Amino acid sequence: MIRELLNAINAGLGNGETPIFPISVFQIKSGINYNVNDPNYDLFRYACRVSAKRLYPNFVNIDAPYNLQYYKEGDYNSVVATMGCRTRVMSNVNGAEISGSRGNFSFVTINLPKLALEADGDTNKFFELFDKYIQLSHDYLLLRLKTIEQKKAYNFPFLIGQGIWLDSEKIKPNDSIKDVLKHASYSIGFCGLAECLVALIGKHHGESEEAQQLGLKIVGYLRKRTDEYTREEQMNWTTFATPAESTAGTFQRANQKKFGIVQGVTDRGYMTNSNHVPVYYPISAFDKIRIEAPYHALCNAGHIAYIEMNGDPTKNPNAFE
Repeated sequence: MIRELLNAINAGLGNGETPIFPISVFQIKSGINYNVNDPNYDLFRYACRVSAKRLYPNFVNIDAPYNLQYYKEGDYNSVVATMGCRTRVMSNVNGAEISGSRGNFSFVTINLPKLALEADGDTNKFFELFDKYIQLSHDYLLLRLKTIEQKKAYNFPFLIGQGIWLDSEKIKPNDSIKDVLKHASYSIGFCGLAECLVALIGKHHGESEEAQQLGLKIVGYLRKRTDEYTREEQMNWTTFATPAESTAGTFQRANQKKFGIVQGVTDRGYMTNSNHVPVYYPISAFDKIRIEAPYHALCNAGHIAYIEMNGDPTKNPNAFE
């Protein structure tokens, strides 16, 4: 079945176009498909060739420590999955830590360059503002939850009525969905880390080790706060490397209107997505992956790495792999 799905992705649409959706994700696991001697290594190789041509499938490394901790051999529900290109729901302080029968309630994204520009290069002031906006994001999500949790099970005839959502079989049609939303995740994300670092210290994390350490401190602080919310409120709060394709433009236009054109910060039509090294910065694929790698462990609500290449990757599947 996997081979036939890859065949369909490889073939493209009616006239050979690459479809944007649905996003397909290939899960990589040592002992199954990752190593040359693994029984399904041929499928991994084929997935690499297809992705080199079509951009999809994406790949999830199940052996990454933050994924492997949940893995139980033979239990498909213990394998980390994603919604779309990166949204990840796995840890659960209120029940089974599984990927199925659950979802992300909602997320809010913080405009990091805005805070850095308001702080005017003062990192202490930046973290004061950051803390304020983390709390504001948290409070907004709770307000949203207060509204949604009053909905009845009958308002969701498939998700709740058919028992798809975890523990939904325990509530009646006229009950509120409050008790089953405890299995959802609640996420606070961020956009524009690179431009934020430039605004604070003049360089982004692709250019400077100092910037890299500050970047990790910023995202690490957000993770610290969401972990604290989780412990204090018995809710699944998580840190999100937001998939901000449209938000990156919306935030940038707002920053340009307020601060004008600031070199390296607001001088483009978009800001850099989540914690990525800017796509316009000349860097090798391996260095980009190396620099971005530590952020994946911090962003437990979802994360992604991607490379824009100036050559045809289908010509070198070994390098792609």
